[in-house]
Amino acid sequence: MNISAADVNKLRQMTGAGMMDCKKALTEANGDFEEAVVILRKKGQKVSASRADREANEGAIVTLTNADATFGVLVSLTCETDFVAKNEEFVALANQIAQLALAKNITSLDALLEEKLDGLALNEKLIEYTGKIGEKISVSRYETLSAEGVVTYVHSNNKLGVLVAMNQTASAEATAAGKDAAMQIAAMSPVAVDKDDVDPTIIEREIEIGKDQARQEGKPENIIEKIALGKLNKFYQDNTLLNQAFVKDGSITVAQMLDKASKGLSVKSFKRIAIGA
Repeated sequence: MNISAADVNKLRQMTGAGMMDCKKALTEANGDFEEAVVILRKKGQKVSASRADREANEGAIVTLTNADATFGVLVSLTCETDFVAKNEEFVALANQIAQLALAKNITSLDALLEEKLDGLALNEKLIEYTGKIGEKISVSRYETLSAEGVVTYVHSNNKLGVLVAMNQTASAEATAAGKDAAMQIAAMSPVAVDKDDVDPTIIEREIEIGKDQARQEGKPENIIEKIALGKLNKFYQDNTLLNQAFVKDGSITVAQMLDKASKGLSVKSFKRIAIGA
């Protein structure tokens, strides 16, 4: 069957697939556009399956909050190469997914993948897009936070994003301080908000490390425990958000910075995602 260039271009506009792929699909479908779309989607599924073991260590991160900043979403859309990650269409897709998640108030990755985008379940949409660009595409992480005020931050290269749940409603002062806290989280990667939030297994590990270090330094056994607890306090100072020295002013802690901005202001929780981490 003779497939015209106009038909090929029409299918390309409909699907975004390459010219040769469109021509082959139309030829195989005897000019039936709906069947050609199915063929292209099947091609996408095959490509997706064949690239399932590929490392997707590039991508883009998008963060959004609702109008009153009480609910925020953090989406990590990953691909294989930096070339694709910087593609406008790829970044636009990441934003579409985040907007869908926010609009539908979706709270889990599984639910997000089942939600419809352009008439397809997002999971199917990603398979279709994989077939189009020939790279493994996936929503590798999805996080949400709800609070009196939610602040977002994305590093300039779109490779790192942060959500911060504050204990006060959004105001100019609270939002500015929350943004500083989010930048602190991005830069210093704390393990928890405060020392009481640290995973017990991490605490046990740090105590054992402290004891081993003290023994290697030849300290008496009767003060080993005390030394280890002292090292644990230093760990809290370095690795829990509120106790860290504020990166913009090392003379105060993050907790002091927040309280100074708005009396009683603090961070309840946070989410941090970095591409490739």
